Amino acid sequence: MYQVLNQIHSPADVKKLNLQALTTLASDIREALFNRLTKIGGHCGPNLGSVEAEIALHYVFNSPVDKFVFDVSHQSYTHKMLTGRKAGYIDDTRFGEDSGYTNPDESEHDFFNIGHTSTSISLATGLARARDLLHGKENIIAFIGDGSLSGGEALEGLDYAGSELGSNLIVIVNDNEMAIAENHGGIYKNLKELRDTNGKAEHNLFKAFGLDYVYEPNGNDIASLVRVFESVKDSSHPVVVHIHTQKGKGYTPAETDQETWHWHPPFDRATGKATVNWGGGESYEDLTSNYLVQKAKSDPKVLVISPAMPMALGLGPEKRQMIGPVQYTDCGIAEEQAIAMASGAAKRGAKPVVITNATFLQRTYDQMAQDTALNNSAIAVILNFSAFNTMTDVTHLGIYINSIYGNIPNVRVLAPTNKAEYMAMMEYAIDQNDHPTIVLVPGNGVVNDNRPADKDYAQVKFRVEEQGSKVAIMALGDFYQRGEALSRQVEKELGFKPTLVNPRFASDIDCETLERLKENHQLVVTLEDGIVQGGFGEKIAAFYGDSSMKVLVYGLEKKFYDRYNPEELLANLGMTTDAMTQKIATTLRVSQ
Repeated sequence: MYQVLNQIHSPADVKKLNLQALTTLASDIREALFNRLTKIGGHCGPNLGSVEAEIALHYVFNSPVDKFVFDVSHQSYTHKMLTGRKAGYIDDTRFGEDSGYTNPDESEHDFFNIGHTSTSISLATGLARARDLLHGKENIIAFIGDGSLSGGEALEGLDYAGSELGSNLIVIVNDNEMAIAENHGGIYKNLKELRDTNGKAEHNLFKAFGLDYVYEPNGNDIASLVRVFESVKDSSHPVVVHIHTQKGKGYTPAETDQETWHWHPPFDRATGKATVNWGGGESYEDLTSNYLVQKAKSDPKVLVISPAMPMALGLGPEKRQMIGPVQYTDCGIAEEQAIAMASGAAKRGAKPVVITNATFLQRTYDQMAQDTALNNSAIAVILNFSAFNTMTDVTHLGIYINSIYGNIPNVRVLAPTNKAEYMAMMEYAIDQNDHPTIVLVPGNGVVNDNRPADKDYAQVKFRVEEQGSKVAIMALGDFYQRGEALSRQVEKELGFKPTLVNPRFASDIDCETLERLKENHQLVVTLEDGIVQGGFGEKIAAFYGDSSMKVLVYGLEKKFYDRYNPEELLANLGMTTDAMTQKIATTLRVSQ
């Protein structure tokens, strides 16, 4: 099946090929991509569109002496196949050997474990300065998509490279006219002008930064790419090579519907239909997007802001159109802009709601602290994938959110436990005028139980769902159902009914409720879907520090987990129902 790819064991093998063989290699690589993507899913569009560029890079340059830095690195599958890792694509039993991103633990050809956007140019300038400092001579190449250019770090990197570096740095701008969804921002007007004029437009963003510039319109033609890469190899100054490519090239569904096929679950190649049904039934994405459409229709003050992540919460093109351009805006891959703009909009009387994935909000600490919380701007932020069992790749973990943002003054982090509570908290977060408010989307599926939800969360008040004695179980957010199971088992095994508390507030404590528990409880157990250090449980433990109350804090360790099995992780942390019940029994015996 793989006529040429089977002969490739390192980049040195690529350099031996003639143009016809390189073209066959591109076909082989696409077949290998289909083998992996159809079976386990992954980033389809970015990888299908960059096959030729990465072949040409390895043909011209000398990796790992010459150093490639892939922005986001979700388009690096071809690079991996050419650097000794093709088994992760052609051998189904070895898929797990390769992450979806570059990873120095896998290969000397990878320099960074990275999965966030707009970072490659800045990282590459660091490699270049160190090279110059240590009298090296290698090429440093940053490979960045046009969508990533809207991120502030990318612009800072270009600014530095053009004005301060003065030595070899090659920035490959892979322009496929798309981010995840469509591009937004003034940068893209200039990119279009450059494409339309074959790179000869009077106005040139990259030259304005002080960078040399070359345009190649045939970004999926290996011969053209080899020529242009050879022309800039060993350059003595920073240069941008702007190549125009086709996102999803070689697969009609991915070329036609580029947003859907940016990342895709396993699928049938012939039909393009997904072959797995993850979840099924109600989803928080559908609940959120439908709610936002109706909320915008009923309240003209609502402003929905997406930093290039509308599908994070189900806002596909049709629903974005239903909200309309007045009440929906996409600021590009620029989370800092999204949060600061939301703060400004709130101060002017709008009701801004920012939607994105938890892992990407991490870029906005200063905007949340200074631009928003310090000014107590009443913005709403709806975060998906903050749960430990949703995204498990090390580059996309959302488990640090509460420890990061739950400790900024004025920021309120709400952790719903079921559908009713989620909808009520989302409504409150958008309508309130008190605090910046983050709502965490539960990661354990839509729970429809009979517990009612309060409408007002202005005052920090824990909800005692079941009154008992001796032990109080405080189960936060989507760990509430685990708390319920623990409560049942404690009652069954230990012979008493514990108190079950729904804290609701991940960022704050209800001192009144905590003080009242001292009357007839010996032990408090906290469960949280996040890291312990700086989290909810530590706040509870600190409150009881000068009392006789024992506290068991359950959560994740402060570490970078990578591609783990969620239930195995909980077992290793002693967070199974059986293990926690035994620990409770032991703690009670010791304290008596």
